[in-house]
Amino acid sequence: MSDEQDTVGYDGPGGGWGALRGITRIFGKEAPAPEALRTLKRQNKPGGFMCVSCAWTKPADPHVFEFCENGAKATLWELTSKRCTPDFFAEHSVSELKQWSDHDLEQEGRLTHPMRYDPDSDHYVECTWEEAFEAIGKELKALDPWSAVFYASGRASLETAYLYALFARLYGHNNLPDSSNMCHETTSVGLKQVIGSPVGTVILEDFEKCDAIFFFGQNTGTNSPRFLHPIQRAVKRGVEIVTFNPVREKALETFINPQNPEQMVAGDETPISKLYLQVRAGGDIAAMLGLCKHVLAVDAARREAGEAPVLDEDFIAQHTSGFEAFADTVRSTEWEDIERESGLRREDLEKAGDVYVRAERCIGIYGMGLTQHVHGFENVAMLVNLLLLKGNIGREGAGVSPVRGHSNVQGQRTVGIAEKPKLVPLDTLSEMYDFEPPREEGLNTVATCNGILDGSVKAFIGLGGNFVRAIPEREKMEAAWGNMRLTVQIATKLNRSHLINGEVAYLLPCLGRTEEDIQESGAQTVTMEDSLSCIHGSTGKAKPASEHLRSEIAIVAGLAKATLPPNPRVKWDEWVADYSLVRDLIERTYPEPFKDFNEKIFEPGGFHRGNNARDRIWKTESGRAEFTAPTMLSATGFEDGPERWRLITLRSNDQFNTTIYGFSDRMRGIEGTRDVLLINPQEMRRAGLKEGQEVTLTSDAGDGVRREVGGLKVTPFNLPDGCVGAYYPESNPLVPLWYHDEKSQTPAVKAVPVKILT
Repeated sequence: MSDEQDTVGYDGPGGGWGALRGITRIFGKEAPAPEALRTLKRQNKPGGFMCVSCAWTKPADPHVFEFCENGAKATLWELTSKRCTPDFFAEHSVSELKQWSDHDLEQEGRLTHPMRYDPDSDHYVECTWEEAFEAIGKELKALDPWSAVFYASGRASLETAYLYALFARLYGHNNLPDSSNMCHETTSVGLKQVIGSPVGTVILEDFEKCDAIFFFGQNTGTNSPRFLHPIQRAVKRGVEIVTFNPVREKALETFINPQNPEQMVAGDETPISKLYLQVRAGGDIAAMLGLCKHVLAVDAARREAGEAPVLDEDFIAQHTSGFEAFADTVRSTEWEDIERESGLRREDLEKAGDVYVRAERCIGIYGMGLTQHVHGFENVAMLVNLLLLKGNIGREGAGVSPVRGHSNVQGQRTVGIAEKPKLVPLDTLSEMYDFEPPREEGLNTVATCNGILDGSVKAFIGLGGNFVRAIPEREKMEAAWGNMRLTVQIATKLNRSHLINGEVAYLLPCLGRTEEDIQESGAQTVTMEDSLSCIHGSTGKAKPASEHLRSEIAIVAGLAKATLPPNPRVKWDEWVADYSLVRDLIERTYPEPFKDFNEKIFEPGGFHRGNNARDRIWKTESGRAEFTAPTMLSATGFEDGPERWRLITLRSNDQFNTTIYGFSDRMRGIEGTRDVLLINPQEMRRAGLKEGQEVTLTSDAGDGVRREVGGLKVTPFNLPDGCVGAYYPESNPLVPLWYHDEKSQTPAVKAVPVKILT
């Protein structure tokens, strides 16, 4: 317990000895092969392999160990010595395995053989690759292509993603949802509309030149800990950091670099955030508007005093539109309303605003704390508004920087994984492969779920991920899942999605990124794109977990060959034999960002594929960067009520997405369980709750549908008033499928309306 607030918490810094102990614990638990240590030494290095965890960049001049706690956990998880063999499936029925926890399923280890679900015995049974491909191809050929969905998680390489998208379009649909639909689709839609680029504008070198950094809703210590290295260096040279987050994430308070022996021995913590403001969940629009209001007021005062203005007038005049309407909205909004909706004091927002006023070059960082709201678009647009006021987009040391989660989720979109045909050069594909690509818009994640519910989706192929566990409305979705004719899952380890099957179901095991991929032309390399739009080569060296595994590219090609008619321009076998040929195809399809692709894949630090907004080329409707006047101050999309709480779904530092490595959320002081309801002590008393009391959360969405998650123990935790917290994905059943960002349809899981039942 924290002595200060009588809540659970962590007294240590981000990083430090706690991170090393966390890695050691997982090392002992997974009992990886001896080559695991050699693999870790190659992680995120030029010529090595890119981490399968987060999408943070690989620096040109790496540390001796260029991995973090979660990156090491992901590698050890993949290199486990445990094996999930056909004998395991013969011993356990699928119905039995459905009762297992997410953690225990994945702890059975790496999948070793292709498996077919036998509904008569309720067991998975071994099959050959040829049998699987033939059966899956037969099923797909019998279906209307638009009734099939090809889902991609964020871990597949650029080469795999390109071929997977090509397979879908040759088959005849654009139903290509991916994990971005569940997290940063708001970024793709929002940034595209306001600055003309669907991705961030910052590169790594900008962190060496900025004067201030503003964080919004991003947990660096858990989701991208290697990012803390440039952050720590920035602080030490005087950069001021301001953080807005309902949760006090420890690594953005203080940090000890585990790779600095002097810091480790002396316990010398680096304070990170100059100001840490616990905004209410959904209150970021109001908070950022408050910052802008203060900036405009200081600018006006300086002009009146005959001093230099704060605003970059030349930039606003030459490069933006909509400023006057935006400024009028800001000036007319009362501080009382801003304080109420943000949960922050005017005094604190003005202090944060002063940091922005002082800074010549500012970077705005954000995560899913902005994107996963009903008005997530307005969150993203408000951050851009703030940056545009001083010309902080399109110059060194400044810009907007969304931090992506999965390791290649941004890159998959770059090479064609998109349900929106306008994002893909279909005419180029038509010419290259002599076919007419489908032009209709496909299904994203929410539309896929609705299609499964209404029966229009008949087949689902999952390229990685744990789709059923990750989506909202889980109970209803699991009940409808079995009505599909075909489900296929490509994976490295067993998870819950593999147990919710269609009438015909296959589980296809693939190589991991750490493992050696030998094809006809020799050892293969794949590529990924990081959060900063840099492309990196990745070569696995570890011995594969089973001789029966195939690469993701080989599996995609096998499925495509069994499904599609022959096409002399579509050379699946040649592409599987030599991945450099796939990179040539990517370069032909996307010549500008991928010029000389094969020659640049091991460029130290990766090669930047370019960004029009960084060059102040605004591919928006107006041809300029757009100021956006918000029409609301709350991003939640619902009104507060006397018994209604804003539920924040959280990940622990012992998980990655739906993968649960263990039950130690060290950074929050929660051990041994994930069945908790986090709430501050004052709100506990107001609600008549006691620590350790078991309660149930129920949806308060107002649609009459009963949604519940029970067995949660009340745990005192430092959160803003009116907010409670619970872990993802366990809390997903509380999220209605229709409850999402209005423009991007990203599930709004960072402020879910709930009630507490005792």
